[in-house]
Amino acid sequence: MSFGIALIGCGYISDQYLTNLTAFPDLDVLFCADLDEDRARSQAAAYGVPGAGGVAQALAHPDVRLIVNLTVPAAHYDVASAAIGAGKHVWNEKPLTLDPASGRKLLTEARQAGVRLGCAPDTFLGAGLQTARRLIDAGAIGEPQSALALMQTPGPESWHPSPEFYFLRGGGPLYDMGPYYLTALASLFGPASRVAATSRRARPTRTIGSGPKAGTDIPVEVPTHVAALIDYASGPAAALTLSFDSPLPRQGFVEVTGTEATLALPDPNRFDGSLRLRPLGSSDWTVIESEGATAGRGIGALDMARCIAAGVPHRASGELAQHVLETMAAVEASAAEGEFRAVGGSFPLPPALAPGWDPYGRG
Repeated sequence: MSFGIALIGCGYISDQYLTNLTAFPDLDVLFCADLDEDRARSQAAAYGVPGAGGVAQALAHPDVRLIVNLTVPAAHYDVASAAIGAGKHVWNEKPLTLDPASGRKLLTEARQAGVRLGCAPDTFLGAGLQTARRLIDAGAIGEPQSALALMQTPGPESWHPSPEFYFLRGGGPLYDMGPYYLTALASLFGPASRVAATSRRARPTRTIGSGPKAGTDIPVEVPTHVAALIDYASGPAAALTLSFDSPLPRQGFVEVTGTEATLALPDPNRFDGSLRLRPLGSSDWTVIESEGATAGRGIGALDMARCIAAGVPHRASGELAQHVLETMAAVEASAAEGEFRAVGGSFPLPPALAPGWDPYGRG
């Protein structure tokens, strides 16, 4: 199988995608596109991609079947919709779109056009979280009861050379980091049913700390601290805190508690990592090494291409991403209104990957 791909959006994250997508034998990266065509040509040359130029050229390429959309969140809907209109399957970076209404519209457009829609994050397909899924499915913690998840940092403006979008609509810790934690929890528990939340914005501006824009003040339009309680339709509940306001960084903390044991998961923003299991009545943790793919960003697009070829559902689906978007919107609304909010949308819980699933083999 050789599945033709074009990448649209050649910014900061494109290096990670191109490193992997060009290394997977089942994929053929044919074109890099960007509003800045010189940047597209530079990335294409760096990764041996044969074509480069503008978005319209990528959409018109006759051998491209899948568009990998790495644009900023505000452009996700427009670029994905144009690709669907051109008859292409689409893989979106997260979040799916800026709001649930446009996400639902995108799903409808894809369904009517007979093409697939997939979305990041695909970290839940990595070895760490897939090992967690297999352990929970096998009954290692008994009946799942609850989860505790935490991500707190001082904010990305200290290290990112162009962090403006982190603090605009579609950004903040909820929309930037929330998809990793919410997707991880959804991949274990299934759809959420309702949320209660609170949020804060620490200050109205931030100062860029690195790169050519260092010293520049940028506006903060979104909450920079969010805490939520989430009920899941299958029974468990989760407590989630996401913050760009903490001098003390703590990332990747997720614990899932069942009737028989607690399982500490790896960082949901990573593809690897070991797990720790502590059974009921024990004072010791047992380390469990993860099994599976650790290649990094792009394995969701690969799984999508393989599943399209096989005629089976792909795992990082548009429906899953839409439900995560609906969850984030419900968190945002609950924080603003001070009451529980129902979560819309649903998705079929995808099957776990086999431990031997190999992105570098042939599907």
